[in-house]
Amino acid sequence: MKKIALLIAAAAMAVAFTGCKKQQKADNSLEALKARGVFVLGLDDSFPPMGFRNDDNEIVGFDIDLAKEVAARLGVEFKAQPIDWDAKEMELSTGKIDCIWNGLTITPEREEALALTKAYLNNDQVLVVRNDGAIKTLADAAGKKVGIQSGSSAQDAVEANPDFKASLKELVAFRENLTALNDLETRGIDGVVMDSIVAAYDIAQSGKPLTIVTEVLAKEGYGIAFRKNDIKLRDAVQSTLEEMAKDGTVEAISKKWFGSDITVIGK
Repeated sequence: MKKIALLIAAAAMAVAFTGCKKQQKADNSLEALKARGVFVLGLDDSFPPMGFRNDDNEIVGFDIDLAKEVAARLGVEFKAQPIDWDAKEMELSTGKIDCIWNGLTITPEREEALALTKAYLNNDQVLVVRNDGAIKTLADAAGKKVGIQSGSSAQDAVEANPDFKASLKELVAFRENLTALNDLETRGIDGVVMDSIVAAYDIAQSGKPLTIVTEVLAKEGYGIAFRKNDIKLRDAVQSTLEEMAKDGTVEAISKKWFGSDITVIGK
C-alpha cells in the first residue's frame, strides 16, 4: 500500500509540475500582439499633456508619442482607445485594450492585481485653487468644496489624508479633470485635487487664473499597466522604453511636451 501511495504521490507531483510548466508557457502576450499587428492603448482622452484631443480632434500627448514609438519598434500599428477611466481595469481585463497608459499611478494594490512597468515619470497630487481665493495652504481648504476625478489617484490621495478629507465641506466627483478645473474657474467649487503635471500644463496653456498650492498631498510615479499574466508584453515595452532613453528619443519627446527631460526611465 505504501508503494502504491508513493507512486500516486509521485504521479500527482509530476502532473502538478507539468501544469506549472504549461502555465509558464501560457504567456503568449507578445506573440499575440504581433500576430494582431495593433497595439491598443487605453486612455482618458482629456488628460493633457499625457493624452488629449487637439483642435483637430486628434488624440495627442506625451504618452501618445512614447507609445507610438514603442509600437513602431515592436513592429505593430498603434491605436489610442478612449475609455471610462473609472472602469479602466475592466476594460483591460476584458481584452478591449492591451494596456492602460495615461498617467497611471503605481500603487501596491495595482502592483498586486496588474503587471506594471517601472515608473517613467514622477508626479505629485496637489490642490489647485483660484488665484484670487483665500486658499493658500491645505489647511485653508477647511469648509470648502473640492473636486476630484472619479477613480483617480487624486481620490486615493484624499482618502490617504483623512484629516484633510474630514475638514472639507464637500468632495465633488467629476468624470474628467478638465471639467473640474472649469468648474473651479467658474466658482462652482473651491479647489481640485489632481496631478501636478496635468495642472501645471493646463494652467500654462489655458491661462486660467489658477494656481497650485505648494503643499503636496502625495508623491507618486506613473507606470504602464498590463494584464497580470502579460509579462512578456510588459517586459518588451519596458525594454523598448529603456532603449529609447539610451538613444535620446525619450529626452526629445519630454522636451517637446515639458521643455526639459523630466522622465526617470533608466535613472
